[in-house]
Amino acid sequence: MPAGGTTTVVRESGGGAEGAEECERDVIIRQQVSSWRDAKFRNILLLGFAFMVLFSAFQTCGVIQTIVLKSYFGDDASTLGYTSLAILYATLGVANWFSPFIVSLIGPKWGMIAGGLCYSLFIAIFLKPFYGTLYAGSVLVGVGAAVLWTAQGMFLTVNSDKQTMARNSGLFWALFQSSYVIGNLFFFLYLRGQEDITDGSRMVIYTVLLSMSVVGVGIMLFFKYPVVGHIAEESVLPVRDGNEPPPSRSPIQSIVDAFRMLKGKDMLLLSITFAYTGLHQTFFSGVYGTSLGYTTDFGIIRKSILGLAGVAIGVGQITGGLAFGILGKKTIRYGRDPIVLFGYLIHLIAFFLIFLNIPGDAPLRESTLQAYMTPNIYLGIFCCFLLGLGDASFNTQVYSLLGGIYRTNSASAFALFKFVQSVCAALAFAYSSLLVLEFQLLILVVAGLLGTFCFSFVEWRHAADGVETKEV
Repeated sequence: MPAGGTTTVVRESGGGAEGAEECERDVIIRQQVSSWRDAKFRNILLLGFAFMVLFSAFQTCGVIQTIVLKSYFGDDASTLGYTSLAILYATLGVANWFSPFIVSLIGPKWGMIAGGLCYSLFIAIFLKPFYGTLYAGSVLVGVGAAVLWTAQGMFLTVNSDKQTMARNSGLFWALFQSSYVIGNLFFFLYLRGQEDITDGSRMVIYTVLLSMSVVGVGIMLFFKYPVVGHIAEESVLPVRDGNEPPPSRSPIQSIVDAFRMLKGKDMLLLSITFAYTGLHQTFFSGVYGTSLGYTTDFGIIRKSILGLAGVAIGVGQITGGLAFGILGKKTIRYGRDPIVLFGYLIHLIAFFLIFLNIPGDAPLRESTLQAYMTPNIYLGIFCCFLLGLGDASFNTQVYSLLGGIYRTNSASAFALFKFVQSVCAALAFAYSSLLVLEFQLLILVVAGLLGTFCFSFVEWRHAADGVETKEV
């Protein structure tokens, strides 16, 4: 029996020995099932809160790290944060192929704990950053991220069934996306009015972020790995309090299966969409916030508004997730392609406003150049909301489409998605340290157009063939 659970045995009088035993067994099984379901829902809540707290620290670290490193090392390090994040995502793309094998050895609970500790170590580096530790930490957190997210997917799956998967995924997603709000709001309130990030401010900020990440990892210690299979009337199995994972294929087999899938027309087309999500992720999570912080026309609050930028991105992500993810059964009746087209149009509006509002060299250095209009802080923050909303539109529908047309081989499909997305994010961080804003926006406009068309083509083709498209 599960820890903390009690079983009440009901015996019927006058029903005969066999009837009483059958009744008693039915009561035990029903209570066991109820207890298991409660334990699984508890796991989902803990999973959501753990990621919310952990990523409240890491998302904030990612948004502000370029500005922080420039303040610490000087003007020569104005794009060092881009280099660090490029290494991180390149490592993540490669490690993504090996992470299922690692998780199969140590289990999802300890996989998440190990991955979370990598995040904590990366954040700790900023207490006293060095070039060597920064690069090594970027590799470490890339590996840790691959293990963490692979373990998260496995843990979410075994704690859900057909009736609870949509609810559990939506609940986790909402809690996770709220991480943009908490840490970034702290950064804004703490740094408000300071023109630069001093050593003392950096120590306070990263001590708080490190503490938050450790608390997030600590919550993972309370995970319970539940029973995977169905309950048979012939036996009542105890809940496993250990960490026994389901079997996994070797890394080489995962790579072979995924690239065999890449030969298909659908996956080739969808890879363009995957690439756009990676390029855009780089822009909204690292480049645009840095551009706001480097725009001198915003005055002494330009560093602290990075926190508000992160909050606005989070609000956009949550809004999109609620509209197109949790409420997907209502929105999906019109198809996935209108939602992706909506996301691209939202992005086009954001790109045009950013083009007018932000100086061209702001992604690269402190900018005193004139933009096409007088830079407006409120417009800059509003664009963050649009970027988050559009990103949610793309990602919710990509996950939905992959789950629909690659249902029998979803692991390879999602591995390929994360690989292409991560590699393109790394590529974008690499060119972000070289290209002015106008060229970066042009790349996003063209890639977004191609990605939207390719996604819509695959969606139309499978809708015409009668492939199920109603599950998100």
